Amino acid sequence: MRIISGTLKGRRLETPDWPGLRPTSDRLRETLFNVLAPRIQGARFLDAYAGTGAVGIEALSRGAAHVTFVEHDRRAQRLIEDNLARCGASDRHAIIRAGFAAAAASLSEPFQLLFLDPPYGAADFSQSLEAAAPLMTDDAVMIIEHARRDRAPEHVAGLTRTRELLSGDSALSFFAKHE
Repeated sequence: MRIISGTLKGRRLETPDWPGLRPTSDRLRETLFNVLAPRIQGARFLDAYAGTGAVGIEALSRGAAHVTFVEHDRRAQRLIEDNLARCGASDRHAIIRAGFAAAAASLSEPFQLLFLDPPYGAADFSQSLEAAAPLMTDDAVMIIEHARRDRAPEHVAGLTRTRELLSGDSALSFFAKHE
């Protein structure tokens, strides 16, 4: 894995050496950030279920003002810390060591961009969307990565799905607040 663009372009990231962590591919991250490009500069970015931290580090590289990583697995937290250090990212970020629902309940500042990557095959990722919805500014975009076979809801928690991008076995569903 590598950082695709921005100030950290080309930096290689460590990948997990244990089963069960599924990093967002370079190709899918590139697609995601091509869509988010006009909104990323100066944004507060949430990387939930952060895993390796690749998505949040890509956001930092492309000019996000601050990235909050949320990850409950201690091994993944260390991996995020190592990847941030490897990239020389010493500020503009925070790592919350908790499950997402607990972290969401404790966060007070809203985000303009939110990226959620819960485990594929989760029985209902609507719970993640519901937990994240109160963290959105009025003009925020929330993206959830999920298995292509698992359709994201059209409407949930005051949000409307505005776009869906498919790539291999993965999908990115984009949500905005109802107008």
